[in-house]
Amino acid sequence: MFNQPGSRRWTHFHSALQLAIQRSAHKWTFEDFAECFPLYVEEDKNGSSATFNSISDYIEAQNFRDLDKLFKDYSIQENIDILHRVVNEAKDRKARGEIGKDTWKEDLEPRVAVCARTVPLLESEVKRLRETLAKIEKENHELQAQVERNVQTTQEANERAAVLLDKLDAVLHEWQELPMGEIEAWTLQTAESLKPVLRS
Repeated sequence: MFNQPGSRRWTHFHSALQLAIQRSAHKWTFEDFAECFPLYVEEDKNGSSATFNSISDYIEAQNFRDLDKLFKDYSIQENIDILHRVVNEAKDRKARGEIGKDTWKEDLEPRVAVCARTVPLLESEVKRLRETLAKIEKENHELQAQVERNVQTTQEANERAAVLLDKLDAVLHEWQELPMGEIEAWTLQTAESLKPVLRS
């Protein structure tokens, strides 16, 4: 674990971390284990000793695995190396007597320094959000106008359909009022009169 070369700061951090993990995994003694499992230790001294060592080794290995994943997720070694480089560069600048605009000064208020960095970023973000909001509002107005036009068109179509239905109802009513018996008789009579007369 953590066998990649890095800065001196990372190497010291890595060594201290390894030592802390090893000590924490092996902090409990075999006597502590025996107090927890007296019958097991009494019946099988060698087996219980091997079990104790296996558990300690497992705890140590698991701690290393968990930290390895954590370090990869957050790029811990890379960030510690960057910190080491920044500190060394600052020491070199101080040794050369160079003072830049971002150099920390004793009379510099942390709040003022943070505001100087963050306020321009926040103002830029506010401007971007306002432009996005204006664009969305414009799109919403256009969509609202389109919806209103669609509603108007639908209402007009419904009104035309209602007029046509009224006319159809009137025609149907008039059709139902016609004397169907007389019409059928007239139709039959007309058909008879139009039949060709057979010559003998």
